[in-house]
Amino acid sequence: MDLVQGIGGVFFRAKDPRAQARWYRDNLGIPISPADGDQTGEERMWDQQAGPTVWGPFPRDTEYFHNPAQQVMINFRVADLDAVLARLRSTGTPIRDEIEEYGYGRFAWACDPEGNWFELWEPRN
Repeated sequence: MDLVQGIGGVFFRAKDPRAQARWYRDNLGIPISPADGDQTGEERMWDQQAGPTVWGPFPRDTEYFHNPAQQVMINFRVADLDAVLARLRSTGTPIRDEIEEYGYGRFAWACDPEGNWFELWEPRN
């Protein structure tokens, strides 16, 4: 019996939540989610493409998140890693120089305006 069917949302703190939501919309195409109060009419649910999701606890002292104070890192699946990286570079988004490649896909890392590193994953078909 499956008790959980998937991830229903990702929630994180931000100094300026509206600005962060707009940055993710404008740079990664993630819609601004419905929220209590301060709605602008641009909110909608994010209907994702079905695909693999990794649930991966890491050791407390991991350097994988690129910021020792960061407790969580989000991994976004992308169809074209090079195109997403080019778009992010064009906006001045900090991006780690290396791309890692494995049998199951390619990975890169970037940082949002509030210093949260996230991972981009282009799965192998």
